[in-house]
Amino acid sequence: MKSTKTATEVGRTFATMFSDITFRQKLLETKTEEEFKEALVHQRHLLTVLHEFFNVGKGIFDDIARRFPVYALDFTDGIIGNNKAIGKYITTMIFLYFACLLPSIAFGSLNDENTEGVIGQPLVVLLTTAPLALYINVIKGICDDYNLQFSAFYAWVGLWNSFFLVLYSLFNFSLVMKLFKRSTEEIIALFISITFVLDALKGITKVFTHYYHVPRPHSAPVDNGTNAWNLSVERSSLGNQTDGAPAPMPYGRETAVLSLMLMLGTLWLGHTLYQFKKSPYLHARVREILSDCALPISVLTFSVVGSYFFKEIKMSKFNYNQSESLFELAPLRDLSIGSVMSAMGLGFLLSMLFFIEQNIVASLTNAPENRIVSVKETRLTTLVANFLVGLSLLLLPFPLQLIPKPVLYGLFLYIALTSIDGNQLFERVALLLKEQTAYPPTHYIRRVPQRKIHYFTGLQVLQLLILCGFGMSPLPYMKMIFPLIMIGMIPISTLFAIELVQESDH
Repeated sequence: MKSTKTATEVGRTFATMFSDITFRQKLLETKTEEEFKEALVHQRHLLTVLHEFFNVGKGIFDDIARRFPVYALDFTDGIIGNNKAIGKYITTMIFLYFACLLPSIAFGSLNDENTEGVIGQPLVVLLTTAPLALYINVIKGICDDYNLQFSAFYAWVGLWNSFFLVLYSLFNFSLVMKLFKRSTEEIIALFISITFVLDALKGITKVFTHYYHVPRPHSAPVDNGTNAWNLSVERSSLGNQTDGAPAPMPYGRETAVLSLMLMLGTLWLGHTLYQFKKSPYLHARVREILSDCALPISVLTFSVVGSYFFKEIKMSKFNYNQSESLFELAPLRDLSIGSVMSAMGLGFLLSMLFFIEQNIVASLTNAPENRIVSVKETRLTTLVANFLVGLSLLLLPFPLQLIPKPVLYGLFLYIALTSIDGNQLFERVALLLKEQTAYPPTHYIRRVPQRKIHYFTGLQVLQLLILCGFGMSPLPYMKMIFPLIMIGMIPISTLFAIELVQESDH
């Protein structure tokens, strides 16, 4: 639009943009004129990235300058005016509240088990995230090996993590995410799904180990089942001992079987409601609400089933100690300077994990296949949802502790199953089990030879196995370099992605 640009300068600009093979492929995939223009504008922005990278604070300043004039509307739009969407506000708040609360409780319960009760404070339980859950074992292992105070070391790792994340924002590090190709994002997304599945399987395996495979006591008579039923009433819940005494281990296969039913039932109901928006039943608005609230409905339903309808069968609940304070200041001065510096290294690796995870989630959400029909952006829903999560501390121990652990394991499976929805790597792995006539008519199948598709899929699976080897290793120190392995995959995926695009161009 600059009148001073000559035809030669304009031609050079477009030649520079079109020299990127990936960009040419992206233009071929556009379906409308607006998408084509958006792709051009985005590529123009990427060409200016190097000028913005080391401009300290420019990204934050630009965001503030862009949003400040309309910042008040971020809270009022949708509530007042012509574009009211109060019903959608309420369902979104409910969805976000449960979407934040329930996984946090699940991760907190998992960390409580992995650290053998060291993390049992309710505040820590409600503030646990997936990357932190991955590194809890590492922090605990280092503290055990070097006889360090856990809460102090844990706090220093968190402080260093926050410090590095602030640096990333000041130096516009999010711009490096353009180096992450879709193939890398798919690998990491599938790795996260596999992690959720394994966590659920580990949990239910532990339940079966404690209850199902325990040999029947010799003194237990086998008559009409009355004595066995009375024995089951007296079971103690696994992992719910607040006085430090070990739970008794009587014969109790009904607990194990019910746990499996609650886990699979939570998964089934949640996924069924999640897919309900695609069904022809009921009104479109009702289908949308049921789909949005699939997670809380399934968790609440089977929590009632496990804690009320089968209350005679004791179930494992997440640990909660009322004698512990909600807010407890960590003894930061208990660590030496050397220990603080070692916490800095771990905090740096953890910050990379947070950085990569958050940006990949944003990238997957903004993928081209999610066509956006309309946007009602607001800060009010997330603000209220997080405020309600804080108020949930008042719901301990009742009623939150009525959620059985197997329901939380079902929640993990639900998250894993819904996460692979639309994952192209998972779809291409499924092609290996299909005959060629049943392949979907996607663009890469039409343009890329089948041999190349399977070759690229095999490379991604190999990288996924390497990620799993480091990220799921029982050795804590193997997990420390997990973020570096993720970054090391970038050039490999880029080279083979370019090769695939060149093949499709031919």
